[in-house]
Amino acid sequence: MDMLEQLSAKQLKEMERQFEIYSQGVEDIIPLEELKNKIAKSILLNEPLKIKLGLDPSAPDVHLGHTVVLNKLKQFQENGHIIQLLIGDFTGKIGDPTGKSAARKQLTDEEVKHNAKTYFEQFSKVLDMEKVELHYNSEWLSRLNFEEVIQLAGKITVARLLERDDFEERIALGKPISLHEFFYPIMQGYDSVVLETDIELGGTDQYFNILMGRHFQEKFDKEKQVALLMPLLEGLDGVEKMSKSKKNYIGIDESPQEMYGKAMSIPDVLMIKYFELATDLPLEEKQRIKEGLAAETIHPRDAKMLLSKTIVKMYHGAAAAERAQQQFISVFQERAMPDEIPSIHWEGEKKIMIVNLLVELGLQKSKSEAKRMIENGGIRLNGEKIGDTQLEIMIENNLILQVGKRKFIQIKMD
Repeated sequence: MDMLEQLSAKQLKEMERQFEIYSQGVEDIIPLEELKNKIAKSILLNEPLKIKLGLDPSAPDVHLGHTVVLNKLKQFQENGHIIQLLIGDFTGKIGDPTGKSAARKQLTDEEVKHNAKTYFEQFSKVLDMEKVELHYNSEWLSRLNFEEVIQLAGKITVARLLERDDFEERIALGKPISLHEFFYPIMQGYDSVVLETDIELGGTDQYFNILMGRHFQEKFDKEKQVALLMPLLEGLDGVEKMSKSKKNYIGIDESPQEMYGKAMSIPDVLMIKYFELATDLPLEEKQRIKEGLAAETIHPRDAKMLLSKTIVKMYHGAAAAERAQQQFISVFQERAMPDEIPSIHWEGEKKIMIVNLLVELGLQKSKSEAKRMIENGGIRLNGEKIGDTQLEIMIENNLILQVGKRKFIQIKMD
C-alpha cells in the first residue's frame, strides 16, 4: 500500500513540509514520488532515513561549491535523519573517472587518511559531526575475495557502463580506458547496498554513479535509494564550475575579510543561485529577496552585501561577519585602509623598481604580470595609485602596498 495513503492529515502536512525543504534548489529527484514515500515511511514508522554522501578524498580543500550538498545534508540532519558520510578510502585509490579524459592518479593510504581528516574538520562548520555516521568503504570492499568481485561485476553489463558520458567521449577520441575504472561505479553502487541507504546526494556530475546505487540495491533485493542531484555552483567568473584549480572559488577556511570581499565579486546574475544553494536563510527570506530584485525594490548592491555577510556569518559567526562588512565599507566605499594589515620584514635594497618589489614579495608571479597590474591601475603605495611601470621607489618603514582590491602588505624595516 502507498505510504502516502496511510498518513493522517497532520502527518501529511509534516511530509509536505519536509518535502518542500528537501526539494528546494534541487536539480533532479529520481524518482520524485519515491522521495515522498520515503518521508512518509519515516513518519509512519518513526524511523530516520539514511542519507548518504560519498566522498573520494582527493581534494580536501572545501569551498562553497562543496557546501551546496552539505547544506542539503544539514536540512535532513535538522529533521532527525541519519547522515552517512562515506569516505572512499578504497575507491579513492582508484579515482573517480567522472569528467576525466584520462585515468586519475591513484592515492596512497596516507594521502587518503590525511585528506579525510581535513574533510571532517571543515565539514564540522556545516554539520553536527557528532551525529554523523562515518564509514570507510575499505571495511567491506577490501574483504571481498576474487570470486565475490566477479559475482558483483556479473550484475551489470558492459553496455550499461559505457553509457557514461566520459567513457563514451574517451572511446570516440581513441583514448584508453583501464579495466579498473569500470569498477568505480560498481563499488559505489555496492556501498549503498551495504549501508542500506535511503537517499544519496551528489552533484549532477554524479548522476551515473548515484544511479548505480539503485541498480545494485535492486540486484540484491534491497529497497532502492532515491537519487537527489544538486546543481553545480558556478564560481566567481560566472562561467566555470567553482574549483580551486580555476581560482574562482570561495574557501570556507578563508578569512572573513577575504570571504566577504570575494562574495562581493559574485556576478549579479548568480546572486539568487548563491542565496538558494550557499546560504542557510529561511525559504521565505530567499523568496523575498528574489521577488525584491525582480521588482527592483531591492538594490543589487544591498542584496550582495546581505549575501556576503550571510556567507561569512555561516563559517565565522555574526561578529566576524559584521567586522568584515564594516571593513569592506571602509576600504572599498570610503577608500580607507583596513584596521589590520599583514606585515613583512624587508631586508633587501632600500631603492628598488616597483615591478621587482612586487615579484620579490611574492605578490606577482613575474615582472610582466606586475607591469600589467600597474597598467590596469591595480597597485597603490600608501593609498596612491601607481601608473609608472618603471617607477623606482625608496623603501620606508611602514610603507603600505596595496595589490588589487583586497590585498594589503605593510613593509617593516629594522
